[in-house]
Amino acid sequence: MKRIVQNRGWIIAGIIAIGTFAILLTIFFSNSVTVKVAELNVRSGPSVSYSVKGTVKKGAHLQVIKRQNNWLKVIANHRQVGWVASWLVNDTQITNPRKIAEATIVIDPGHGGVDTGALSNTGKQEQTYTLQIAKKVAQQLRATGARVIITRDSDSTVSLNKRPEIAETNYADAFISFHLDSSDEPNTASGVTSYYYHPGRSKQIATDINDQFRSSLPLPNRGVQFGDFLVIRDTNVPSVLLETGYINSNSNFTAIKSVNYQNQIASSVTKGLTKYFANQA
Repeated sequence: MKRIVQNRGWIIAGIIAIGTFAILLTIFFSNSVTVKVAELNVRSGPSVSYSVKGTVKKGAHLQVIKRQNNWLKVIANHRQVGWVASWLVNDTQITNPRKIAEATIVIDPGHGGVDTGALSNTGKQEQTYTLQIAKKVAQQLRATGARVIITRDSDSTVSLNKRPEIAETNYADAFISFHLDSSDEPNTASGVTSYYYHPGRSKQIATDINDQFRSSLPLPNRGVQFGDFLVIRDTNVPSVLLETGYINSNSNFTAIKSVNYQNQIASSVTKGLTKYFANQA
């Protein structure tokens, strides 16, 4: 009888131990991420400017200790504590960002380099002003904590195919391409247009941004429209193309080249994206 009681005690202890281990295992994996690139740098702080402490291979599980904007403080290699970029791991807690601070956004200044884009009535190039606008948008988005990538930050040539590829390579949550419209005859058209190709999230982003344009920009609003443009068509990333005025309209161009108008565009895009991410299921 005594032996049975003793065995029962060992059985109970074993069940408790197994249960505890299962709970700990569940906790570990519910707050862990998996490396999705060939080799991931573990850094001493939450930015690419910090030194690399070590690396981990694709498929490795990392336990998350802390989250800060787009960076995760993790335990790597079972003992090393450091920071990794959240966009380079599969994170079950942020599969669909619900805050703009959790998002990766690619900003695309249209044209550039050998591709000047459309011209104003005085010969000014579209590529100059799409870059100015995009930089202001990037600045305001970064202020929210979002991770922002710009397809070009100077007067350089980037192929049309490369632009959406940058968004996909960086696992972007949104791709925004900036352009300026042009009419066949100078001074015959005016306004801003928000284009999407894919229905669903792309159309929703276009709608949310356009709503802000309608209430904030001084130029006429031409609405949300379907647009068959390569940079928003050939991608799986939610994407929009924004025509932010007619460059060969004298009245539009006066606004386009002003810092105040460019800041209004940046504010509208930031508010529109903030609403979009907040409403994601």
